[in-house]
Amino acid sequence: MKSVELSLFADYSQFYIQDESASGDLSTAWTEEATDRMLAIASGTVGIGTVRNMHVPVSAQILEREPDHDFSDWDHVVEASLDVASGRIVIAGCTDYFPDAMRIETAPGTYRVRASYGALDTLSEDGLEGDDHYRLQLWPAPSIAVRVLKQRPT
Repeated sequence: MKSVELSLFADYSQFYIQDESASGDLSTAWTEEATDRMLAIASGTVGIGTVRNMHVPVSAQILEREPDHDFSDWDHVVEASLDVASGRIVIAGCTDYFPDAMRIETAPGTYRVRASYGALDTLSEDGLEGDDHYRLQLWPAPSIAVRVLKQRPT
């Protein structure tokens, strides 16, 4: 297992994980449905919505197989697929300088991305402070349509 801990600037209340060779263009992907599920997809890119437009803690794990369903500590859990043709995954805020963004080497192929969102209800009144945190788990798996495994309370 490979694991990294990051603090990402979630400008526009989002960050992304993508294949290094993908364009990363999510400009038309944030539909009402994508916003509700807090996850948008484009070719080679998965956008993760956040509840605030500040630096947020993100952990990312590359696993050999699907992890257990440990959803009790999470408010919201969504899965999608990510094609990684280059063998390099980039994790960054949407306005980060791409050449400086975190890269994780992995085998090329199709990965499942499970995004887990925690403490979404801890925002300060001004929306700037909070204990929200985000976990990305990736493992080799066939491509799927986006699916919400646990919906956050609205």
